[in-house]
Amino acid sequence: MALTVIGSGFGRTGTMSTKLALEQLGFGPCHHMVEVMQNPAQPAHWDAIAAAGDLATVDWTEVFTGYASQVDFPGAAVWHPLSIAFPEARVIHTERPEDEWWASFSTTIGKFFAVRESLAVPPPIAALFKTMDSLLVRGVFGGLDRESCITAYRRNNAKVRATIPAERLLVFTPTDGWGPLCRFLGVATPAGDFPRSNARDEFWAHFGGEPATA
Repeated sequence: MALTVIGSGFGRTGTMSTKLALEQLGFGPCHHMVEVMQNPAQPAHWDAIAAAGDLATVDWTEVFTGYASQVDFPGAAVWHPLSIAFPEARVIHTERPEDEWWASFSTTIGKFFAVRESLAVPPPIAALFKTMDSLLVRGVFGGLDRESCITAYRRNNAKVRATIPAERLLVFTPTDGWGPLCRFLGVATPAGDFPRSNARDEFWAHFGGEPATA
């Protein structure tokens, strides 16, 4: 199965809501960090990717076996090689104002990586996020401070726009609703509201609740 949709937006830009929407529209299963945590076949792929010197050598079809679409980290960290490996795939770039993004990121993903070694999580999850620390914190952000993260966020947003042709790209936020997404994908608009998910408490529920201090 080849990816038909590639998500280039960082985590905390509405990626879980977009995952649910894509699956509702028939573009599932949709790869997301929760899939990496729950699919036993996934961590080994990302261990190899984090260690790879040349991403051009990665078999992306094998990495995303069983998935029709991808959003969120860790896939968003490698959206560019994915866009080359799957040239027919459309690219959805989830984005929000950078101050809003930082407010969400710093209290979820950023805080998690700052305290991850002190959390009582199962050993396989601890090992997975040691890999993600290499791939994301060091590879994408270069640190967890606001300046490093905002710089990386801006850089990614700009690179997507500069790299992906306009006819292949949708810049999107879940508050846009079904209309832009369905038109871009060429599918009918479903009844009901656009899915909304992954508030701060939902994020921390994956790790036993939010710790009191960063």
